[in-house]
Amino acid sequence: MSNSPNRIVIVGASLAGARAAHSVRAAGHDGPLTLIGAEPHLPYDRPPLSKEFLTGEGDADSLALDPDGAYDELDVEVMLSTHAVGLDLAARTISIAPAAGGNAETVPFDGLVIATGAAARSLPGTEGIKGVHTLRTLDDSKAIREGLDAGARVAVVGGGFIGSEVAASAVARGCEVTVIEAAPAPLMRGLGAEMGSRVGALHGDNGAELRLGVGVEGVLGTDRVEAVAMADGSRVGADLVVVGIGVVPNTSWLEGSGLQIDNGVVCDATLCCGPPGVYAVGDVARAPNGWLGPWHGDAPVRVEHWTAAVEHAMAVGRNLVAPDEAQPYHSVPFVWSDQYDARIQIAGHPDADDDVEVLVGTPSQRSLLAGYRRDGRLSGVMALDAIRPFVRFRRLLVGHPTWDEALELAATLN
Repeated sequence: MSNSPNRIVIVGASLAGARAAHSVRAAGHDGPLTLIGAEPHLPYDRPPLSKEFLTGEGDADSLALDPDGAYDELDVEVMLSTHAVGLDLAARTISIAPAAGGNAETVPFDGLVIATGAAARSLPGTEGIKGVHTLRTLDDSKAIREGLDAGARVAVVGGGFIGSEVAASAVARGCEVTVIEAAPAPLMRGLGAEMGSRVGALHGDNGAELRLGVGVEGVLGTDRVEAVAMADGSRVGADLVVVGIGVVPNTSWLEGSGLQIDNGVVCDATLCCGPPGVYAVGDVARAPNGWLGPWHGDAPVRVEHWTAAVEHAMAVGRNLVAPDEAQPYHSVPFVWSDQYDARIQIAGHPDADDDVEVLVGTPSQRSLLAGYRRDGRLSGVMALDAIRPFVRFRRLLVGHPTWDEALELAATLN
């Protein structure tokens, strides 16, 4: 293929990295292919880390993204427990170092996929205090699961998806759970106060306490956590604290490389980072999404959704192997969350400033679908236990429907 690279290296044995390996092979690349991962584990699925794995319903083997021998069949050289520590674009080499320590070495490449993901933000001042955790990796989840003994007092800082899923898992394990969210409602930035409160009510409905509108001052305890100190002077007793306050893209190894780093690796519409043959995918990538054009134009955005990681990988596999035929990324954003016995699904680009209306069901019902209106169009939807209506509206969103078109579809579903 014209301009197709010979040796391709994927840095990051993540969902995006693993799927990129499959994608470049499917696109026809038959040259050397290397997958480098900082963790000691083969690529695994992260969503169960806050759900089935924490509750004990799943084990580590069930998390594997691919069956045993899959990377041998793909003819992929896998390097685990290996950190990327530098990138030299002029020499087309990556500097790597063993996680256990040792001398750095270089790996040459013709084509590069950056899939190093993101790291969880920690709560300042909690270093060295046992019982305080973030959740991003399998080892993080293992450590949290060990602390979820029945009756343990669990404080979750952050009412986003990860924090809420951890809370639900802790409740299922018989723990006393408090969710702390500084905003007036969980998920308020994306869903607004009304729908954020509706989703947040799941905690109280299932026996967890939800503390809203107050920040965290710090964690109390010398050797082991004893309580969370709140900004209003109160305390939340805790034997275990899980901090879910967002993530930071893993880009430190790219400093000085010449790539544009700004809340991720800045890419063009094809997910190329600038130099030919260098792409980024998943949580670390900040790239335009053609579907967002009516509101964002060609401005790059960074998303942390499972679906986006897979779609990025599929797109980059094709674009990297056949750069002369590269296509821009274009997709309706989609994310879901399972909390307690409820499923929350979001599609499109809802925003707290949009007008919101329940289109299927009623605000008091357990099952509902809310639509978000911006500039006379349906900008996004949020479904709570309304899977079939959600599928119909997700399809509708592809064509940037008017609000009237959304109302017409809703009339057929009520």
